[in-house]
Amino acid sequence: MPVADESENPTRVGGNDETAVPLLAPVDGVPPVLDTAAAVADAAARLAAGSGPLAVDAERASGFRYSNRAYLIQLRRHGAGTFLIDPIPVTDALAPLAEAINELEWVLHSADQDLPGLTELGLRPARLFDTELGGRLAGFERVGLAAMVEKLLGRELRKGHGAADWSTRPLPAEWLNYAALDVELLLELREEVAASLDKQGKTDWAAQEFEHVRTLEPAAPKADRWRRTSGIHALRKTRQLAIVRELWTARDQLARHRDVAPARVLPDSAIIAAAQADPRSIGQLRALPVFGGPRQRRYSREWLAAVDRARALPDSELPALTQPYDGPPPVNRWERRDPAAAARLSRARAAMSELSEQHAVPVENLLTPDLLRRLCWDGLPEFRSGAVPQDPAQAIDDYLKAGGARPWQRELAVPSLAAALFD
Repeated sequence: MPVADESENPTRVGGNDETAVPLLAPVDGVPPVLDTAAAVADAAARLAAGSGPLAVDAERASGFRYSNRAYLIQLRRHGAGTFLIDPIPVTDALAPLAEAINELEWVLHSADQDLPGLTELGLRPARLFDTELGGRLAGFERVGLAAMVEKLLGRELRKGHGAADWSTRPLPAEWLNYAALDVELLLELREEVAASLDKQGKTDWAAQEFEHVRTLEPAAPKADRWRRTSGIHALRKTRQLAIVRELWTARDQLARHRDVAPARVLPDSAIIAAAQADPRSIGQLRALPVFGGPRQRRYSREWLAAVDRARALPDSELPALTQPYDGPPPVNRWERRDPAAAARLSRARAAMSELSEQHAVPVENLLTPDLLRRLCWDGLPEFRSGAVPQDPAQAIDDYLKAGGARPWQRELAVPSLAAALFD
């Protein structure tokens, strides 16, 4: 199995002595935004006639919109050039594009961020190369797109609009320039990352990770998402938690209907303030911070109705003060609740940290922290009985495999974990 060498490990290599050359605009200029069926069909034909992998990026409106939809798609392929597509007016006309690009290898940076929105549009790659994930596996300390482009290609990408509201129409010229630059060097970056992975013997590791990301199904919504309301830790009464739950649910329904980010409908701080004040009238509600503002006043009846519903609940239907755990409790409680499990986790973490150093791979990429915690808490029956499995390595391997660990991860982790947990 590959072991990192100081001469090959990017985390041990100094940066370029030469100053990176700023990349201020695409070489061929900023292409027009395509927003008609005919224009998309023409782009599909030109992309199909190109060669090699396809650079892909998408801009969303996180923090502004409720949905995770793509509001701009950027594509680039050798022999075809760069294309900017506005998917909103052509959502029902993307079939030619899907036919042209879905069988290609896509190159994305942080693919897990963009694939869900693209999949909603019928766009899904047959193969994937993720330059950000590849950079992690190759041992780079900084894996942002700009940092990797500077280190590997000697060019400076000036960021600045990634967190913008990409649902804005028309899109400003400087935003489009930024968007086009995001795919300008992505294909070249792919080649450099691939070469680094190959030099370190990690090409197969990366291929397994890329395929995992490509085929990953959307996660099921977490239960009791309202408990993530910022500031909820300050509440000490179950009735207050019920108010939070009802207001959170009302806000979520309204945000979904309007396709607006929930925090822009009603901030968490206002929900917490209402839970603490328990207003009995619209006047009392509007006297609270935020609720008296012009954007909130028109929804006063909805907010007060939510508070009234919480107040009317019988005690038996009030939420518990603490959230029931789906899996192990917080680690800071292990020592008190199960000292043996706490000791197992400490030894397992030490073993994984050693592997991380040895192979120049972040420990969270070697094995997800949640899976490691679940293993150490009560993953094997022998942990409760005090016995040792007949084949500890096989028992651990079976557990990690069932938890979604890839073959390369199990190949590295199982021997070290078996020694840490049972020797």
